[in-house]
Amino acid sequence: MNNRILRLHAVLEQRGRSRSSHYTDIKTGLFVKPVLIGLRAVGWPSSEVMVINEARIAGKCDQEIRTLVSQLEVARKTAA
Repeated sequence: MNNRILRLHAVLEQRGRSRSSHYTDIKTGLFVKPVLIGLRAVGWPSSEVMVINEARIAGKCDQEIRTLVSQLEVARKTAA
């Protein structure tokens, strides 16, 4: 699988969310935190964006999404 780092504009486009809603989702645990890709640049792994979008499409509730987000962030740490 081609796992790219997506910048904010691409993530917002794929999610169909506004910038403020996106960052609110991160704060409330409904979306993964960004990864640092430079001194002043962040992005999100495309695979994580895809998994969260698929869960939303499947009709998962917010609590299920929060659990998924937690699992994705733990997987990031263990993959390193």
